[in-house]
Amino acid sequence: MIEERIREFCKEAVKALYDQEIPSETIGFERTRKEVEGDFTVVVFPLVRYSRKSPEVTASEVGTYLLENLPMIEKFHVIKGFLNLVMKEAFWLDFLFREYFSDCFGKFPKRQEAPVILEYSSPNTNKPLHLGHIRNNLLGQSLSMILETNGYTVKKVNLVNDRGIHICKSLLAYIKWGQGETPQSSGLKGDHLVGKYYVLFEKHFKNEIASLRATGMTEEEAASNAGMIREAQEILRKWEARDPDTIRLWKIMNGWTYDGFARTYERLGVNFDKVYYESDTYLLGKEIVYQGLEEHLLERKTDGSIWIRFPGEEGLDEKLLLRADGTSVYMTQDLGTAEERYKEYHPSKMIYVVGNEQIYHFDILKKVLQILGKPSAGTIYHLSYGMVELPEGKMKSREGKVVDADDLMDEMYWTAEETTRELGKVDDFGEEEARMLFHTIGMGALKYFILKVDPKKNMLFDPKESIDFNGNTGPFIQYTYARIQSLLRKADSFGYGIWDTGYGNSETQHSNHPQFTSSLVYRPSSLLSQEREVIKLLFQYPSIVQKAGEELNPALIANYTYDLAKEYNQFYQEVPVLREEDPEKVTLRLMLSAFTGDVIKKGMALLGIRVPGRM
Repeated sequence: MIEERIREFCKEAVKALYDQEIPSETIGFERTRKEVEGDFTVVVFPLVRYSRKSPEVTASEVGTYLLENLPMIEKFHVIKGFLNLVMKEAFWLDFLFREYFSDCFGKFPKRQEAPVILEYSSPNTNKPLHLGHIRNNLLGQSLSMILETNGYTVKKVNLVNDRGIHICKSLLAYIKWGQGETPQSSGLKGDHLVGKYYVLFEKHFKNEIASLRATGMTEEEAASNAGMIREAQEILRKWEARDPDTIRLWKIMNGWTYDGFARTYERLGVNFDKVYYESDTYLLGKEIVYQGLEEHLLERKTDGSIWIRFPGEEGLDEKLLLRADGTSVYMTQDLGTAEERYKEYHPSKMIYVVGNEQIYHFDILKKVLQILGKPSAGTIYHLSYGMVELPEGKMKSREGKVVDADDLMDEMYWTAEETTRELGKVDDFGEEEARMLFHTIGMGALKYFILKVDPKKNMLFDPKESIDFNGNTGPFIQYTYARIQSLLRKADSFGYGIWDTGYGNSETQHSNHPQFTSSLVYRPSSLLSQEREVIKLLFQYPSIVQKAGEELNPALIANYTYDLAKEYNQFYQEVPVLREEDPEKVTLRLMLSAFTGDVIKKGMALLGIRVPGRM
């Protein structure tokens, strides 16, 4: 990459000018701000300690060295301690003509190293997926594609939380009030039906607590002594004892949930290489705990519960690993899951996409594995993400006050249909093509709006704002892509075209067209500033993909793609393409347009978003 080459020559400059050896990472390097003339900026301040001169003089001396030794640099400017380099037009044109014909632009070679395990989704089988799950799933699916594009082998896994007291709450409510209801008899999607009984349990549980509070009990005492929770705990004990009736109902209700999940995943475009179930991994976790007890790494208390201590860890005392009645906790099953995955894949890293309320849990998980001597401890990385809130506030699963994933996707479709029809974008579409477009726009709006936010930040999701055809939204980028495809189809009718512009599946066939092949020897006398700015943004794409993989941050891809679409629209508005009289300039601008469309499509694909061929 040119960045690395410039850094190396800066390093050589410091050696030649000041007789000092410095590491390449000492040299600050960034894109030049748009309002300043230049393409790349070297931050010279760190070099002043070696030159023992002012930042301005140091920048001028280093700039002169680069100008004399790097032929692609045309000139430079110094602003305080910033050295702004202006590249020759031939540099940008060579990039355009070279990479336009490359099938691998923005895709990195396969890495010869152990796979990365990426866990996401991790739903509970007592309720359907909601808006928070959507952010989790979209982050995980996008990151898997970004990492694969960076050359990693990725194993996408899902850990289904199919056991525990929360599952038993739904079971108990169904036993009490289900009366044989099924998804077929109720007309409800399976996961929605099970979620209905979870909410029903919580409703009766809250009423029982209120009654006990009226007798003088505290909130905590009432919650512990309520008959509903005691019955749920008894079902949990029966489940762990493999009581046949309990297991049979558990399998039936989980089956309903899995059917519902599968339909939601398909609609979201989410998939996995392997699904783990806590009902399996908790057993391995218990074995690990008992082994640690035998090795005197853990402690059994007088009530029979098993704990781990953290000697020398400030602020940490001990952590429960098995309850007194022998039932496991979340930590138990996570120990088993980590160990099973490590033995199966021997991964270089295990990335857990889990909300930031679980930061403490994963810190403890790593410490427990370290104390128990498990090598998997060194591979665990928690990618914590912020919560998703709505304009009306936080969601509450127990009260049924959530934005259901299926309902939200329906709303996005309807909003896309209403907005698109109002703008007259489907007046000449057939019914099936229009339905495909509404789905593409609705899902694109949803995915983009969520993924454009840095994962670490909390976010506010507004469906109406997300589907605006102006501003930093998915539909704006999709419309830009469709505009480019329309231009290319028109160019084709004028005899310039080389593109297959099928709906949502446009792929350029660059090398098969003699007019574009002959363009390899064409060099215009000068690039317009609008053309140059688009080419500069296209040049950034591989480094953006690389950085998104390093930082595990799809927002970098999303916002880059928006910037590219915005810059292209400015070019499109200000520079004639097919109205240009010079055919060589038409050829260049069509090439620039097609290349931009390809990169938009690649960037959006890394977010799991389709782009329509027309709209």
